[in-house]
Amino acid sequence: MSKINNLEYAALNLSGDNYLQWALDTKIILKSKNLGACITDGNESSEKDRYSAILIIRHHLAESLKDQYLTVENPLELWTKLKSKYDHQRTMLLPKALYDWRNLRIQDFKSVDEYNSALFKIVSKLKLCGETITDADMLEKTFSTFHTSNVLLQQQYREKGFSTYANLISCLLLAKQNNELLVRNSEMKPPGAKALPEAHAAIEPKDESSKKESNHGRMRGRGRWQGRNRGFQPRDRWFQPRDRGFRPR
Repeated sequence: MSKINNLEYAALNLSGDNYLQWALDTKIILKSKNLGACITDGNESSEKDRYSAILIIRHHLAESLKDQYLTVENPLELWTKLKSKYDHQRTMLLPKALYDWRNLRIQDFKSVDEYNSALFKIVSKLKLCGETITDADMLEKTFSTFHTSNVLLQQQYREKGFSTYANLISCLLLAKQNNELLVRNSEMKPPGAKALPEAHAAIEPKDESSKKESNHGRMRGRGRWQGRNRGFQPRDRWFQPRDRGFRPR
């Protein structure tokens, strides 16, 4: 029951604005189930196949459309009626898709990913309308819309002789990733900057020991009277200066 209720693709709207995509999806699902012949002229499909096909078609219609074609039991008949009602969407979509294609420029996008996504979206619409867009068309569209500051880069990519658009985009994406890596490395350690010392770098024992020896030598040379002028008072009784008649214990 759950398989019947779940839609395998978007249902056809009453307005028909998604008819072209819906028709393509329907053809794909019918062919995947060996039911594609049920919506072709002059077919001799079995009754079981016809009902299986119309079940799929009706299941992917808006409820209001199901009511309009409630009594239609032949999938070819239902397919033909829907096509005659909504196929004009092709003529409405094509001018807009052609306009978008003419004005598509890679220099208008912040990243290669955004440009690639926009290009395929337009190409898909054109193909739904029956237009043919080849790899050569997509390559030329990309090369010819580089920014004027990247003319040298554009010539270098042309000379590589890419045969498919996919190869060009892969190369552009790889170049983008390498450039970002170089920028990050440069920000972390600018050119000419010295490496920071390690947090736990050890101090050479020689310097420390020599310093201690030097300080010890000064202390030993001055004796206990080193701090006398600073208010230092010796605590040992036997170290007091001798007066007349004074005898140490």
